[in-house]
Amino acid sequence: MLIWRQNLNVKKELKSLLQAFIAALFIISFFFQNTRIPTPSMESTILVGDFVVVNKFIYGINSPKFIPYTEIDIPHFRWDIFTDPDRGDIVVFDFPGEKSEFKPNPANIQYVKRCIGLPGDTITIRNKVVFVNGKPAPLPPYVQYGPAQNDPRIAQYMFPGLENWSPDSFGTFVVPKKGAKIKLDPRTALAWQHFINREFEKEVVKVDNGVVYIDGKAATEYTFQEDYYFMMGDNRDDSSDSRFWGPVSRKMIVGQAIFVLFSWDNTIPFSDLFKLLGSIRGERILKILD
Repeated sequence: MLIWRQNLNVKKELKSLLQAFIAALFIISFFFQNTRIPTPSMESTILVGDFVVVNKFIYGINSPKFIPYTEIDIPHFRWDIFTDPDRGDIVVFDFPGEKSEFKPNPANIQYVKRCIGLPGDTITIRNKVVFVNGKPAPLPPYVQYGPAQNDPRIAQYMFPGLENWSPDSFGTFVVPKKGAKIKLDPRTALAWQHFINREFEKEVVKVDNGVVYIDGKAATEYTFQEDYYFMMGDNRDDSSDSRFWGPVSRKMIVGQAIFVLFSWDNTIPFSDLFKLLGSIRGERILKILD
């Protein structure tokens, strides 16, 4: 009888643990998640080692594209029933891929950046000053940048790669908006091909004998199917962002970073647990992000 009761208690405990695990996955998938910051691209707004809480519900319902902590695809849906990202929001999104990539590799990377431009906005950067629709954009409270550097060799890495742009001298660039059009010729088609391929979720752009084809049909222009957002890191000189790989589509946006749960020195290994715990930055616990 005693053994039977012990087995029953073990089953109940396992059932409770399973229910808690399923509930946690549901919350992470649809409402909130905790994201660890591995790079300095948002310093000093967000520090390396911060664990940031992300509100995934604020921009609508967006189901996960992968089984959590894996690269296994699952059926995905989104329902944009609430607000859209605004200028100045700190946004978490699925990395769309480098400008030379149709799909990111690995596929389940998420980035944290600040939204600078909305669909249809005109972005210009001159000597590190960001202009949105002709007006200087407000500087984030903890923005970091040094003197302007215009190295012509870096132009090949900029998006979309048609002009001699740099991170400090960029644009004029119009953020794609659903329904907006761009003219296509062999040069522009090659610059935008991976961007267009992402909208179709397959490779559709081809240039043959000076003629541009999209999904097998000759085309002289392209109409964007999604709204896009221009993202930049607050650490302007150490950020891979929309200047390099282009704007982010609405469907890639996961949520808004709202506060730091806690923070520590992530260069300290878990094997040195007491030193790691001693590195916790108390002043950053529950710090609201702005």
